[in-house]
Amino acid sequence: MAREAVIVGAGDVPLEDGKVVGGGSVLQVQARAAKAALDDARLSMGDVDGLLVAGLWGVPGPGLLPSVTLGEYLGIAPRFADTTNIGGSAFEAHVAHAAMAIEKGYCDVALIVYGSTQRSERSRTLGGRPSILTMQFENVWGIPQPVGGYAMAARRHMHEFGTTEEQLAEIAVATRKWASLNPAATKRDPITIYDVMNSMPIADPLKLLDCCLVTDGAGAIVMTTADNARAHGAKAIHLRGYGEAHTHWSIGTMPDLARLTAAEIASRHAFEMAGVSHDAIDLVECYDSFTITVLMTLEALGFCKPGEGGAFVSGQRTAPGGAFPLNTNGGGLSYCHPGMYGMFLLIEAVRQLRGEAGERQVDNVNTALVHGTGGTLSSGATVILANH
Repeated sequence: MAREAVIVGAGDVPLEDGKVVGGGSVLQVQARAAKAALDDARLSMGDVDGLLVAGLWGVPGPGLLPSVTLGEYLGIAPRFADTTNIGGSAFEAHVAHAAMAIEKGYCDVALIVYGSTQRSERSRTLGGRPSILTMQFENVWGIPQPVGGYAMAARRHMHEFGTTEEQLAEIAVATRKWASLNPAATKRDPITIYDVMNSMPIADPLKLLDCCLVTDGAGAIVMTTADNARAHGAKAIHLRGYGEAHTHWSIGTMPDLARLTAAEIASRHAFEMAGVSHDAIDLVECYDSFTITVLMTLEALGFCKPGEGGAFVSGQRTAPGGAFPLNTNGGGLSYCHPGMYGMFLLIEAVRQLRGEAGERQVDNVNTALVHGTGGTLSSGATVILANH
């Protein structure tokens, strides 16, 4: 390939009790994450000519033009921009879009950025969405957003396949075990299946410990050509395959409440492009907004058959030391969840592929699958990464 696109930088900002250390505006925390990623890539802000950003900040207002606003703040004038927002999976999609832009020569250095200060600002008010357009068919009846839709999917999955609340709890416990190995994780104290089962009910059958955290956070990924990476001595992570899809917004129009169709479509294309089998995947980082998200995603990605997700995660299979390393930084359930989590899946995968994950490092990681989910089980984007 004349211009192979690779990931060369990853960076984030430190958190304390779920808030950005030192505080700052949403633009400031994104700038810090961007600089960390560029330093990691051995590049400077002046090298950036592609900017990809998504978020819910500054809307209404300057956030309606997020790349323009952030570009102004960073002092850059990119010749390629992408503000695709399909929810928490947007950043996996951005990796694919940046790769296509780099390979076609639309840009040479792409910066993908996300940031949120929702915890500091106490601003996560999804329950206040106006009842307009497609929302008029759900919000008026009081469904809590977004947990209500996920709870409906969980209950349907239980009805069709016999999935249990204990099996969902296995996911939360395993993820917390990974978080205990991550000094940057917001929640590190051990929990048990009993703790999850007896935590505060949120939306039947989901309980508090089935639900992701609400934190601040900012992260960035830098991509360039393989030739440019070699010239700067940067550690390159190769993009082997990608895919994306979305199927609905309102949970009432989800094609099948017990199947994550968007993830099925996205991952199928990613595997076909990469030309690898499931057995070649050493590590999976997938969106864990809720425990049911993980279980349905594993089925949709093809690591187990529909309805077998509960059995697949049982016995702490996805915990440290288990046969299937999953969400190794502690995930959205225990590490952080600043509204749109897909960026942090990518950062963790890059660090694992480079062997830079410290105590939580998984042995012999050469190929990783990253999958983001957005909306109310609405969108999916998959990337397959390799360190060679």
